[in-house]
Amino acid sequence: MEVPLDLVAVMGVLNVTPDSFSDGGLWLDPGAAVAHGRAMVSEGAAIVDVGGQSTRPGAQPVAEDEELRRVIPVISALAREIKVPISIDTRTANVARAALDAGASIVNDTAGEDSEPGMAALVAGSGAAVVAMHSRGSPETMVSLTIYSDVVKDVAAFLLERADRLEAIGVHHDAIALDPGFGFAKTGDQNLELLARFDELTGFGFPVLAGTSRKSFIGRVLNTETGQRLEGTLATIVWAVAKGARIVRVHDVQQAVRAVRMTEAIENAVPREDRL
Repeated sequence: MEVPLDLVAVMGVLNVTPDSFSDGGLWLDPGAAVAHGRAMVSEGAAIVDVGGQSTRPGAQPVAEDEELRRVIPVISALAREIKVPISIDTRTANVARAALDAGASIVNDTAGEDSEPGMAALVAGSGAAVVAMHSRGSPETMVSLTIYSDVVKDVAAFLLERADRLEAIGVHHDAIALDPGFGFAKTGDQNLELLARFDELTGFGFPVLAGTSRKSFIGRVLNTETGQRLEGTLATIVWAVAKGARIVRVHDVQQAVRAVRMTEAIENAVPREDRL
């Protein structure tokens, strides 16, 4: 399938985990998770991203069978009830395979440099779309892996190499999206630099995802706790969209959809040929 991008796509976050940094425990019950997924679609989510393992810095790994137990019932139910694509947020090829069998159609591979060798082959063989994200190490080690010669150029080089490898193994060009991985093996200042120079990531022929929602670098700038980062998140989304983001991954779907549509309206007020 192709990544759905008629407009900038708002991807709603559905964490079925007890320990995610922002909403851990809220949607651990499958019934509550499915209801929240439906609600996000009603608010305008173009993709629902289901994850069963926290990837926040310092998070402990989850056994594969436990990750499957968390995500598969939710994906199976949502696939019967919603019309938008479902993505599986995972580091593990076996979980991705089971999720695709259950009704997901996008693999959001958050392993970055440690992506499992079987993940690319799985995506190519299944016809799924894939989000290739930049990261280093595991959630337990990523905070110590933040040395770059130039964070934007290094991230861009990795993402382009990853996209080339995916295409070489048979993944269709239009089924690949790239994610610079805000918060993954990045310092607060590096996250801000990635955002400031976001347009350097968007000219390579692949849609780029901005996953800034409620991240700690926003809290650091605004001196706010996780639940008080909506305005900061919306500012990062508007900036990213103005600089070429085609997907934004968010917890607060309705507010993000409104901010994105308004940004698009401003951009479209000037004919494309008249823009500098």
